Amino acid sequence: MRADVKGLSWRTSSYSNGEGGDCVEVSDDLPGAVPVRDTKLADGGPVLVFRASAWASFVRVVRSRG
Repeated sequence: MRADVKGLSWRTSSYSNGEGGDCVEVSDDLPGAVPVRDTKLADGGPVLVFRASAWASFVRVVRSRG
């Protein structure tokens, strides 16, 4: 899925470690899609964009194993 991710607002995942290590950010600004990026590469790094339904399935599995 392709999407224009310029100008989106981002939030750090609640599963990130808070120490600047393994952190990801997501945006809720695109209807039907969830952009995800590495906080360490926020200025120009790659952004993965998932369909919202696929992201919801992923989060459900992560929560069930937590």
